[in-house]
Amino acid sequence: MNTFDLIQKSRGGEVLTRNELVHLLSLPVDGEDTYRVMAEAARVSKEVSGGRAEVHAQFAVNLAPCPCECLFCSFAKVNGVFKSATEVTPEQAVVHARQFEMDGANAIYMMTTATYPFSRFLEMAKEVRSHLKPETILIANVGDQNPKDALRLKDAGFAGVYHALRLREGTDTALSPEKRKQSIRNFQAAGLSVGTCVEPVGPEHTNDELAEMIEFTASFNPVFSGAARRISIPGTQIAERGTISEMRMAQIVAVIRLGMPRSVMGNCTHEPCTLGAIAGANLFWAEVGANPRDTRERTEEGRGETVRSCRTLFQESGWELLEGPSRFYRDRR
Repeated sequence: MNTFDLIQKSRGGEVLTRNELVHLLSLPVDGEDTYRVMAEAARVSKEVSGGRAEVHAQFAVNLAPCPCECLFCSFAKVNGVFKSATEVTPEQAVVHARQFEMDGANAIYMMTTATYPFSRFLEMAKEVRSHLKPETILIANVGDQNPKDALRLKDAGFAGVYHALRLREGTDTALSPEKRKQSIRNFQAAGLSVGTCVEPVGPEHTNDELAEMIEFTASFNPVFSGAARRISIPGTQIAERGTISEMRMAQIVAVIRLGMPRSVMGNCTHEPCTLGAIAGANLFWAEVGANPRDTRERTEEGRGETVRSCRTLFQESGWELLEGPSRFYRDRR
């Protein structure tokens, strides 16, 4: 295959095939063709988003050892990182959300572990929603939900959800891949916009696996796709598999942008980095509280970025920043 021809095909608005995605993912990471792909991905991201990057911000409602046993997650019981459960009060949740709003976050996410009581989450969400500006975008990052509970999220004031079918779901996790897919359908049927990601990418994941997941994320027309590399949790078995470089992550992010239809405005990467932004990422996250990639209870004291630091990374990468509510979610409502 010819990389230039594939770039031209994408530029014409055509979605690349799985074999074409594999070709781009197989290019030498530091080769000229990869830089061409990254440059085209950045051009497309700026074209579809009006040249404005976004910073979204997430706070954790709770922290607890989780029975879903995602091997890459610091919350997993099997990893033994966290031994006890804690949660924020509604008042603390409001403080986090309003701080993000004042900091200029384009959307605010509320995250829970999979077993956190759903009714309690909805009550807290309604309290948070009542203290935010009407135009502020509120997003849920929760476990799998049935159609009824998806509607309850919508009624609680959420504009959308983050939900992903993770790489090797059902093998590196105790969750059902089909249930993850069904939850995405349930969210969309309830009128919630869905953001997703190819994650968590490790050195063991093949280009075929990545291309298959890129195709899946494109298939349901999310508000954003993108990619996140796996951050190793020290002392865990999966940490022995290693971590891919930021350069490889940037390559994957760029290929994903070319693998998405133009209706998908957002292209994320996590954790935030200038290489990702240069390669076409137009979405980063700031974080407060528990973080599945961190061993500290308060990730703002560890791996977590702030809204300001994320904005700075984008500016250093030649991006302008969106002011106000997220276009990714707002323009789908």
